[in-house]
Amino acid sequence: MSLEISPRVRLRLAAAVLALVAGGAGYGIAHLGGTETAPAQTADAGRKPLYWYDPMVPSQHFNKPGKSPFMDMQLVPKYADEGGGNASGVRIDPATSQTLGLRTAVVRRGELASSITATGTIDFNQRNVAIVQARAGGFVQRIYGRAPGDVVGVGAPLADILVPEWGGAQAEFLAVRRTGNAALTQAARQRLMLLGMPSGTIASVERTGRPHNVVTISTPTGGVIKTLDVRAGMTLTAGQTLAEVNGLGTVWLNAAVPEAIAGPLRPGQAVQATLAAFPGEILSGRVSAILPQTQADSRTLTVRIELPNRGGRLRPGMFATVSFGGSAQPALLVPSEALIRTGKRTLVMLALDKGRYRPAEVQTGRESGGNTEILAGVAEGEKIVASGQFLIDSEASLSGVEARPIGGSTPPAAGKPAAPAALHETVGKIEQLTANSVTLSHEPVPAIGWPAMTMTFQLPDASIARGLKTGDHVRFGFDRPPAGPTVRRMAKVAGQ
Repeated sequence: MSLEISPRVRLRLAAAVLALVAGGAGYGIAHLGGTETAPAQTADAGRKPLYWYDPMVPSQHFNKPGKSPFMDMQLVPKYADEGGGNASGVRIDPATSQTLGLRTAVVRRGELASSITATGTIDFNQRNVAIVQARAGGFVQRIYGRAPGDVVGVGAPLADILVPEWGGAQAEFLAVRRTGNAALTQAARQRLMLLGMPSGTIASVERTGRPHNVVTISTPTGGVIKTLDVRAGMTLTAGQTLAEVNGLGTVWLNAAVPEAIAGPLRPGQAVQATLAAFPGEILSGRVSAILPQTQADSRTLTVRIELPNRGGRLRPGMFATVSFGGSAQPALLVPSEALIRTGKRTLVMLALDKGRYRPAEVQTGRESGGNTEILAGVAEGEKIVASGQFLIDSEASLSGVEARPIGGSTPPAAGKPAAPAALHETVGKIEQLTANSVTLSHEPVPAIGWPAMTMTFQLPDASIARGLKTGDHVRFGFDRPPAGPTVRRMAKVAGQ
């Protein structure tokens, strides 16, 4: 006998299971601080709780232990050394860390290859274009069966053109030539050239002694016929375009590079490309140009690479993957998986001593090979969480732990003296100068997001401004200690 469960009953059972799973997950995260599931009365008598709370409703605080009014569970104590709205961080006991599978990494200094990969397509080399025009007015007597898209060699015939005007000029040239007057003959030859007659046709008239008023129009270069506007019986005017031929000796590879990563690219940079049509084959080239306009719909820059096209194998429209090589540059590196991106800022979770953890805001740079460059926020030698940091970040948010801001105190690397903070440099004009401060109207400082503005800086040593006065244009370097922005060096700009 089988038991049928109605859809409504099945729905209620599924909701109950989801509630149990959610409750267990929230309770587990709330206990990252090392508290146990035993009643609160068993807490360490030597530590005084700040308050008690329900892990499912952490915003509600209670002044004594007991059972939660919201869930069927005991209230959990919150101790002073577990965060509670200060900047000390959250604590996780080693057993819980091992259970969560937390993995740490050390902020290190290394080399980051400036490798950028993008996609692109093959296009015609627009610099290798030949325009075929009629040099004189006439009539099309014959065409040679060409069509747009045909690949032709240099000198391929397109059409035979009858030019009546040439017949009379050639007969006059032959008559003058028979007089034996060299000056008149040269003048008549010059007239034929001015009428647009090719030198080969003039030589043929001189050799045969008969007029040739039919000329064959041919391609001046080899390639593909892009346009062909000549048909049998047409009447042509001087200068009319008959065809456009695009050479295939070289082609362009136009790569679409996102503007966010296109900054390091430079003309002349080495490039390697692979085409879907020729798997396993690597083509080498160099960046010939970076086009000045950004594509508004895709936010990409077009980077043009010129490639040799031996045998005409590379055909416009082919798809390619482009790798822009570059020399490795030194950088402060962290694993990319350690970053917590909130949309407004980027955080890492610092692993402090005695099982404590605290978020820190960082400014990121380039990314390559699973590593990300850190421009500001952490120092070399600091330890961060590379796996499991999102759980700790959730607990830190519940506990009100503030993230360490960029420019906050960072300890020196183990065994190394504290390094001086990196200086931010810009150019400004001295508006006011005192013994211990200087007011500057300065240009933007993109590294820290400052716009152009006028502000007052601390001047720890009066000798920094020696020889300077109000109105001078200076280049200065400053840092941002807790006391406020402080000028560390300042020099007058030459020529100002």
